[in-house]
Amino acid sequence: MEKHIVKVLKTEMVTHNVKRFTLEKPKGYSFISGQATDVSINKHGLENEFRPFTFTCLNSDNHLEFTIKIYKGHNGITERLLDVNSGDELILHDVFGAINYKGPGLFIAGGAGITPFISILRMLKHDHKLTGCTLLFANRTEDDIIIKDELDEMLGENHIDIISKPKSTGKQGRRIDIELLKQFVSKQYQYYYICGPDEFVSGLKTNLIELCVNEKNIVIEE
Repeated sequence: MEKHIVKVLKTEMVTHNVKRFTLEKPKGYSFISGQATDVSINKHGLENEFRPFTFTCLNSDNHLEFTIKIYKGHNGITERLLDVNSGDELILHDVFGAINYKGPGLFIAGGAGITPFISILRMLKHDHKLTGCTLLFANRTEDDIIIKDELDEMLGENHIDIISKPKSTGKQGRRIDIELLKQFVSKQYQYYYICGPDEFVSGLKTNLIELCVNEKNIVIEE
């Protein structure tokens, strides 16, 4: 198994429960936007506690970046990552992942499921190929939206936030369901990319197939 010990260069909170890690990039280390690696903390007793995280930088960057949702109260790895800061070390392993860009389409993300799409959308922006791409981004509240300003800047009106429990008075909560999808499937996107909790992904995949989307055009993590 491939193994790289890398130093943390910088950390910052990007929402109330999402932390960004900027790391050294090992020489020769490469990935495709949308892919992930197993990560562990280089501290006694934690070296073999692996968790998969998606790269949110570009392969061409001279550093690595992860944008990680922190789950408190379980004493799990993401909660331990709250205590990892500049100067600490993480351990990276083999690169893997099936969510790769195949062509313009509809990106559907639930919460932290946005992370593989961050790298893909940044790549498309860099290559001036964002035309034909739309993002439906489901979150519980407005405060949960990861890198909202950057997504707005990249996609404009094609970044559509779907909030289930909006904080604004009088605003109705919405979810991504088959009725909402009907508005977008009719536009005949070439590909449909889905990432989020397992139930979210499987439900929306079923919805898209019911709406006559070819299963070969649905891209999910297998």
